[in-house]
This record gives sequence, structure tokens and C-alpha cells, in this order.
Amino acid sequence: MMRRSARSRGKNTFCQANIIAAKSPQRGSVTSTVMDSLCRASRARSGRCIGAILHYPRYNPLMVRTVIGIDLGGTKIAAGRYDTKTWQCEAEASASTHAKKGFPYVLETMSGLIKRLKTPTTTSIGIGVPGLVTRPKGTILKLPNVPGAEGMTPAHATVALGLPVTFENDANCFTLAESVVGAGKGQSVVVGITLGTGVGGGIVIDGKIFTGAHGYAAEIGHMLLRPGETPYPMEHPRGDAEEFLSGTAMGKRCEAAKKPEEYLEGAVCSFLQPQVFEEVAWLCTSLTHLLDPSIIIFGGSAGRALGPHLTTIEKELQKWMLPGVPLPALAIAAREDAGILGAAMIAH
Repeated sequence: MMRRSARSRGKNTFCQANIIAAKSPQRGSVTSTVMDSLCRASRARSGRCIGAILHYPRYNPLMVRTVIGIDLGGTKIAAGRYDTKTWQCEAEASASTHAKKGFPYVLETMSGLIKRLKTPTTTSIGIGVPGLVTRPKGTILKLPNVPGAEGMTPAHATVALGLPVTFENDANCFTLAESVVGAGKGQSVVVGITLGTGVGGGIVIDGKIFTGAHGYAAEIGHMLLRPGETPYPMEHPRGDAEEFLSGTAMGKRCEAAKKPEEYLEGAVCSFLQPQVFEEVAWLCTSLTHLLDPSIIIFGGSAGRALGPHLTTIEKELQKWMLPGVPLPALAIAAREDAGILGAAMIAH
């Protein structure tokens, strides 16, 4: 039985309790790391070790289970609750990120979304983040656009959000969902490329995310395209894919465009479009020679805009491939919610 006691001494009111961990075959139990983090935080405020109660739903193999997936974007946090048997979305919610306010503020926003979505059947949370996640610990190394996330562990987030949390790179989440129920369903080696504010990537082999030795595999946006060069002036150019193919980069390459759709459609940026198609083909050439993928799937706002041009990109790809090497299929993401759904899948 969980017990809470509160005492008031002058101005200080505190709640002292044990951490109760509900065990299940899927999630294990809350570790001592959680209690340590709680104690450190409470000592900093009051000089005392104050615990908290974490109540998880009891595992029942006959009960319908749901999980919450969260896609953390630079401007929007999108969340959904999914049935783990059908992967149908039961409910969704979103909120502005306000990334500059820092990761603690972002966690509070996520907590509000979770309270709106959570039901008694909800067992865990998956969060896709736009940055690096270490393996095997699952700790956030860095989120370039969200300060204060460095070193955030799943245990800390579990305390803040009230259910077991798993972090994963957002492009890995996107690729996983597309490989299971999207454009890559039934394919053995799936590569995902997201072209948006930045360029992200994911690799799924036989239904499992390939993270590499340390968790940083598939950072496709940082693969070199033209080493040391960029198509616009910048300090310390790397010449990687992100500096050429992100929506941000395309805006710099065609400043006359009034909206992102004009980068790859219409006359305003017509000079740019053949260059982009060629550069995407170069990127796919390197990925194909390295991984021999069954399919390469494009997502993100700029990635989806490639849809009408996939035949052109495929012809360009044929020019650069070694003779006789099979070409991967090229496709646009089938799921609008791939990022959220993939995050839910890694929670399960």
C-alpha cells in the first residue's frame, strides 16, 4: 500500500514517501537511479531527501495496452495515444515547443499533453528527439535547438512524466513506423531521410532500428556532399547534406521564394531544382553502396515535396551507381504521423 504523509513546520510543507515500482515482464522496475535523482533535487531545495510515488498500471496480459508517442519538434510538440495491438491512434494532442525556454519547460509542456492523453491502459511513453541519444543508456547527448537537455536520462524523465520513458532520435522513429506500417512495410532494409529544418536519417534492418555502436548511426544530414563547400556563404563550411538539402539551406539558396513549396515547384526557384535532384541522387548513391537498402523513404516538409520528382532522381541515381547494382525503391512517407507513431513503437 502506498502511503503519503505531510507535515507543516513553519513555512515548510513536505511529502515523504517511498518509490513504489510496479514490475512487469515488459518494463522491469524503477531503479535506484530514480530515487537518487529525486533526493538530489529535493536536497537542493530543502536539505532533505524527499521521495515521490510513481504509480504504474499493473500488467494484465488480457488488458488492451496503450502507449503514448511524442514527436518533439523545434516549434511543435505532437503526441498521440496508440493501441499496441493495432497501432491505431486513439487520441492526439499538440502544443507549441517554446524551445528557447529550455528542456525543463518542454518537459512541463509534455506533462500537460500526457495528462490529456493518458488512460488506465497507458503503460509507457516514447519520445522522439531532434538530436543524439546515447546507447545503450538512452541518455540525450545534445539537442541543438533545445538548451538544457544534455545528460537527460530516461529515469529523470520518468519521474517528471509519471510513466516509464524511452528516448530515441526522431528520424529513427520516423523510419521505424514507415518500415512497420508505412511505405517500407515488408522490406528488409529501410532507410529514412527527413528533409525539414535540418536533415535527419534512420536505418531499420529486419524491423529493428540500427543505432550503431554508440547510438549515432544514420546521421545522414552530416554525411559530406561537397567537403568544405556550401552553395551560400557561411563560416566554417562542412559541405554536408544538411547544408545543401535542408529546408533552411534551400531558403538561403533561393531567397526569392516566399514559401517553402516554391523551392521545388514552379518558376521562382527553377534554377535550384535540377541541382537539388542531383544532390539527392548523390546522397542516395552513397547510401545504396553502403547499405544496399530495399527502399529509401523521404519525409519532412521538403522531403515530401520531392514526390513529383522521384522518377527524375531515380534516373540521376542510375548515372552514379556501379553497373548491375540493384537500385532501391524511392518513396514518399505513407504516414503523416510517422514520427509520433514511431515514438510510440519504441515505448512498446
